Amino acid sequence: MKNIPLYDVRPIADLRDMLAQSATLYGAKTAFMVKDPRALTENRADHVQATPESIIAAIQVTPPADSDAKSSPYLAVSYQQYAKDVDALGTYFFTNGLQNTRIAILGESRYEWYVSYLATLNGTGISVPLDKELPEGEIANLLNRSHADVLIFANSKQKEVDAIRSQIPNVKVFISMDQPKVEGDQYFWDCLAQGHLALAAGETAFLQAPIDTEALSLLLFTSGTTAMSKAVMLNQRNLCINLQAMCQMLYVDPSDVFLSVLPLHHTYESTCGFLCPVYRGATVAVCEGLRHITRNMQESKVTMMLVVPLMLELFYKRIIKSATSDPKLAKKFRLGLKISGLLRKVGVDKRRSLFAKVHSTFGGSLRMLIAGGAAIDPAILSGMRDLGIETVQGYGLTECAPILALNRDVDYKDRAAGLALPGVEIKIVDADENGIGEIIGKGPNVMMGYYENEEATKEAIDDNGFFHTGDLGFVDKDGFVIITGRKKNVIIAKNGKNIFPEEIEFKLMQHELIAECLVSARIDADGESVVRVDIFPNEEKVKASIGDVALNSDAVRAAIDRIIRDVNHGTVTYKYIREFDLRTSEFEKTTTKKIKRQYK
Repeated sequence: MKNIPLYDVRPIADLRDMLAQSATLYGAKTAFMVKDPRALTENRADHVQATPESIIAAIQVTPPADSDAKSSPYLAVSYQQYAKDVDALGTYFFTNGLQNTRIAILGESRYEWYVSYLATLNGTGISVPLDKELPEGEIANLLNRSHADVLIFANSKQKEVDAIRSQIPNVKVFISMDQPKVEGDQYFWDCLAQGHLALAAGETAFLQAPIDTEALSLLLFTSGTTAMSKAVMLNQRNLCINLQAMCQMLYVDPSDVFLSVLPLHHTYESTCGFLCPVYRGATVAVCEGLRHITRNMQESKVTMMLVVPLMLELFYKRIIKSATSDPKLAKKFRLGLKISGLLRKVGVDKRRSLFAKVHSTFGGSLRMLIAGGAAIDPAILSGMRDLGIETVQGYGLTECAPILALNRDVDYKDRAAGLALPGVEIKIVDADENGIGEIIGKGPNVMMGYYENEEATKEAIDDNGFFHTGDLGFVDKDGFVIITGRKKNVIIAKNGKNIFPEEIEFKLMQHELIAECLVSARIDADGESVVRVDIFPNEEKVKASIGDVALNSDAVRAAIDRIIRDVNHGTVTYKYIREFDLRTSEFEKTTTKKIKRQYK
């Protein structure tokens, strides 16, 4: 096993301490790049000596119309200003009797979200981030289940919020991130102005509020319907330990710029793509939406980005398609890869210059992609690295705040989920004859439990403090965690052998005619598990290779049948795919772009 030293990181006691340290260390440096002029800092640098009128005037800048915002340049919010805004909103909460409350946040990634999150955690109460993609009924259900007192929401969710007001009696205060459209709702920027005025007048209750790092600070709902989702309870110790541990494994520099693309309600993005850069003094650029990624990468000069496998696959496929669009380009591209590989063997790295066109597409500064959420083809990870963009994957769960294992930038295996984080112990239990069993983990990052669900907590965390992930895999001789599938997805053959749907899906996805697939089983009259697969064909490839035909046509079915026969030929008989169906639309997915599986 390699013994490569971990990166040095500064200790933090809690998230308030983290932000205070960062504000002191990085001061005027840019913490956030946004496109909303209301977050500008120039006129709000010294609130102690400012007049009430000047504070309100500086904060209440009219935001641009959506069409203007899309073409406007990024604006800088400093670390010092962000820390002041967090303290101001927290002070507003305290001066309006909202301390010790549960504050839900519903909306897209934006500056108001970042301020609301830490203003809650840094002394006010418990934060409840909600998935903005949920339908109104599920939003109401989660607000009621979490006993939320306050709802901070974006204008984009106005319709849903208005529809459920009568269904959420516990919510007493509604704060709109945009100009309120309902009488009685409060305006976020008015609240912030009032908080700054109170701070200027000497109000210190929020600043001095005690923080118990072992107390519940964050309620996060797992994916799934509200009937199935669990509310994960995390405290500040969970989050701070995870932040320090992940930064010991991957180097994050104050000069780095993170482009925030993934949804902030998910702990992967909120911890790794928001708290991590703030902890390390880096910059977070807010992406305007998935269709604006390329332009925002150019504008922000992004250096690091968190992605899910689907995004990474699309990046790589587009690069390869562009680089091999004609024979001359393809030859030049392959030659570049060969030359680069030979030079790297003697310690010379020319990847950025040899593949300058690729790098310019991503803004010219991108140095690292961090992938998580599902299995990734190792060839894509190594392929991106060959082009000069370091790409690693990690393994996390909401219950682990979220990282449990992570590949390092200096020590990685592309087929592995990663090495256990410092302070985390990972074991395999109930292993089969191949050494594959359930992955369990123990460490200070493991959740407090599931909110108001003691039975589920006892099922998930054993008497020795190990969290049972529900994922199957093994740990190799070098300590890398290899995931083979999900425990509840496993198909048991009649001979007692385990069939991992993910293994079969991976093989099918190597064929360009298949865009998405989902392997499952049905039990026949003899009690045998019949392996079957639902397939969504790649429409572009169907047109190119078969013609302009329906995705469920006989011609497409014949082509897919040949692919399945090839896959079956390369595996053992009990894993054979016996049946398949073709879909004409994509599978339903979670907000992190994972296909939703149906469990009975």
